[in-house]
Amino acid sequence: MSEEKNAKKRAQHIKKIRLEKEKAVFMKVGSKIRAYLFTGILVTAPVAITFYMAYKFIYWIDGMVGKMMPPQVREYFIMYDIPMIPGLGLIVLIAALIVVGMFAAGFLGKFFMRLGEWIVYKLPVISSIYSLLKQVFETFLSNNTQSFNKVVLLEYPRKGIWILGFVSSDTKGEVKNNFKEEMLNVFIPTTPNPTSGFLIFVPKKDTIELNMSVEEGLKFVISCGIAEPDVEKLKKK
Repeated sequence: MSEEKNAKKRAQHIKKIRLEKEKAVFMKVGSKIRAYLFTGILVTAPVAITFYMAYKFIYWIDGMVGKMMPPQVREYFIMYDIPMIPGLGLIVLIAALIVVGMFAAGFLGKFFMRLGEWIVYKLPVISSIYSLLKQVFETFLSNNTQSFNKVVLLEYPRKGIWILGFVSSDTKGEVKNNFKEEMLNVFIPTTPNPTSGFLIFVPKKDTIELNMSVEEGLKFVISCGIAEPDVEKLKKK
């Protein structure tokens, strides 16, 4: 009887070990499948979302431009069953913006722009929104970023705390005369709006120059540190 009991115990023990091994295998396979799923989402989601947003934007522009077309033009397309080419509205919009830019660069354009801005700046809430948007667009669509020549790290506002700064130039003139060492003019941007911030004068020896470009540094600031520049690309520079 004791041998039978021992045999049953051994059989139950072996069965238990086998079940635990099978469970471990299933858990390992499940974790791998889950990892593959998340990797697939990470790889495809940014591309898919980018193309979807581009498609929706082009579709929206096409719809807006289509509504602004003269009725005769729309009837012509309908009469001869001519399909609207995707992106045609975007091309028309770009052409219209170029024409507006050419007009704005002229004497009359500048006059109407100043008049429009004067009216907008008189409006309480709208003036703040307009001012912010204008600064943002001027920063990213004009050559203002070229006023910064490199990105640096420096300890601010105290030792042990580091901050990202943009060097505009070496400190010169009257300010330079008050220092005995080489100084840099460094702009410290605010997050997530880099169009505001403050200027500080820092000894060059107290800064660490980074390989990232000014554009990459601005993206880093705007994303609150999420969109970090690619390390491999920085090594190649």
